[in-house]
Amino acid sequence: MPVHGEQLLSKTVDVGDISALTKYGITREDFETPGERQAYDFTVKYAQQNAGRAPSYVTLAAECPDITYIPDVSDSFEYLAGELKAAAAKREVLRKINGYTDEDSGRKVPSELAEKFAQLAPADFGKYLRELGESIEGKATVKRDIGASLLTLAGAFKTEYQKRKAGESYTLWKTPFATLNAEIGGLYSGDCYIIMAESGRGKTYLSEVFLDELLRQGAVVLAKSYEVKWYPLISRLISIATARDGAVKADGLGDVGLPNKAMLAGKMDAELESFMLDMVAKINEYYPGELILQAKGDANLTRSLDELDRELHMRPDIDVVIIDPFYGLSDVYGRNANKTAGGAAEMAARRLETIIGAHDVVGIFTIQAQTERQETEEGEHRAVKLPKRDQVKTTKAVLEIATNLFSFDAANGNGALGVEKGRNGGEGFAIELVALMDYGVLRELPKGTEIAGQFASGF
Repeated sequence: MPVHGEQLLSKTVDVGDISALTKYGITREDFETPGERQAYDFTVKYAQQNAGRAPSYVTLAAECPDITYIPDVSDSFEYLAGELKAAAAKREVLRKINGYTDEDSGRKVPSELAEKFAQLAPADFGKYLRELGESIEGKATVKRDIGASLLTLAGAFKTEYQKRKAGESYTLWKTPFATLNAEIGGLYSGDCYIIMAESGRGKTYLSEVFLDELLRQGAVVLAKSYEVKWYPLISRLISIATARDGAVKADGLGDVGLPNKAMLAGKMDAELESFMLDMVAKINEYYPGELILQAKGDANLTRSLDELDRELHMRPDIDVVIIDPFYGLSDVYGRNANKTAGGAAEMAARRLETIIGAHDVVGIFTIQAQTERQETEEGEHRAVKLPKRDQVKTTKAVLEIATNLFSFDAANGNGALGVEKGRNGGEGFAIELVALMDYGVLRELPKGTEIAGQFASGF
């Protein structure tokens, strides 16, 4: 029978300090017998009272008679720690499967695995098994490094660069705006992008313009729409798609899309209605990508980050997650574990960032900006004004997790999109937009010869 626990404790007292126990993350639960656990507790307590020194073997043997001191152990601490943790992990698996008897109370503890199987739905049981596996893996692992050296990173960098050069390591998706792409490069997998606007100013609409563009590039997009039902969302998407195609020629407006309000009201012009229904029939084939939609009121709409994590495990082919809005997640208003103002929202933002990175998908989330008092003179139209980063509502943590924070505003046919935070550049950058959103139009304001050409054609 292996005696790695006794060997490790014996080697510790021979060396004279307990730093190896700390270095390799050894805990009392890693030891199998009550005698070994008592010896571990005594050794640690002795070191705390004696400037980190371990007790002598004579003292250990006297205080802990239920273990055997083994002199001159030649095996390394790393080897012994690995064997000890591997055995502890196996015991933990057996306890979960078979149950166990509590040593202190003598109470029989039933099988946790059997209880979970009986209590949980299949999907939740699958999540439990994944988490159990990760826990067991963590307990069985001896951490050997706390970081990477330049020597290691140099080789890894070259390999990663070649993968990126070949388009194998990460995916870069384009935004709907060419000038923005030139400024920030695009949307990188594993990163979070935030769209911020004041209430009612079009942040949801902008997220749908991004959705249209990503579907055109072949992305698989999971979209969670907490404030808009499926019909108006698809209505807008059709309007945006047909505007990209220049499907409708409108006097004074140029090439636009199908009117969204007419689709919402069910009062489309007869000629356009036929075109619309044909578009609907072909929309699945129209886009190279795939939309997985969870919309307001749908039975399959989920709200927790646990469920999002599970969905990304279920569909590892998902490329992009769009959440509109961020505060639609139940975790934002959950348990405030760090007991600070806005703590739950802050923790939700940071966990969301972790999930996005772990699954290597693009995350696009909308948030609301603090509304400023409108100051317009009577008879004049409201001017477009981009919100600033200090207007972020709910939690400032969304600002910290964002690779880019996009600010947006639109009014009276005009719009603007700015970059309030740019981790890879672009901060302070802004573009002017044509914003005829009822007709699916949200595009960059044409410049120079483009404007002249449009006026020549009667735009």
